[in-house]
Amino acid sequence: MKLLSVNIGRAEAVPYTTAATGTTGIDKRPTDGPVAVADPGPRGTGGSGLAGDAIGDLRHHGGTHQAVYAFAREDLDAWEQRLGRPLRNGIFGENLTTLGVDVNGALVGERWRVGAELVLEVTCGRIPCRVFADRLGERGWVKRFTRQGEPGAYLRVVEPGEIRVGDPVEVVHRPTHGITVATAFRAETAERRLLPALLAAGDALHPGLLRTAREYAARTGAGGAGDGTSGGDGGGEGAQG
Repeated sequence: MKLLSVNIGRAEAVPYTTAATGTTGIDKRPTDGPVAVADPGPRGTGGSGLAGDAIGDLRHHGGTHQAVYAFAREDLDAWEQRLGRPLRNGIFGENLTTLGVDVNGALVGERWRVGAELVLEVTCGRIPCRVFADRLGERGWVKRFTRQGEPGAYLRVVEPGEIRVGDPVEVVHRPTHGITVATAFRAETAERRLLPALLAAGDALHPGLLRTAREYAARTGAGGAGDGTSGGDGGGEGAQG
């Protein structure tokens, strides 16, 4: 398991964003040199966890619980076949394009060591947004991406460090609750009845999604394992841009 590419974006003015800046950083491009990764701070003020990576809309993107976005090269290859077009590393707005990592099967709270120093923790899946759809230029993209149910993973930074192309990715901790990125994504989108089950992931879950799951469970009377904290500033909306 390794990094095929480390991708960063530059701020670009586009007509299809509602960000006050009028810009997006979704167009991630591979970089050859080492990139420092650290906790960027809370969403709204903190941007990407990768040094030099632009975030155009701090309302919905970046911050501690969406510091890094990972997508598997294997899933990009599958989308190439479905769409009938080449898809380069970084085109989905991902910071890390991985090889041999089961990104969508990763458990919420699963920890990855990337390179010698960096440790990341899985928080949730990525919810597609208009900027993602308009950048890709595929009709009905948000619905199609959602139906596929393979969103890639957002991660928080547990231990900072530098990473570069070719670095190994090692799973150093795997929880026992069974809540995967794909399950969390389905619960947040098309299968809301699954929301109470997400409570088993506790504090490892993105705070906004944890709050949604707790509120749904309280409203419907459905039970869920785990305690965790409520609150937060939203789920895994959009891409890293």
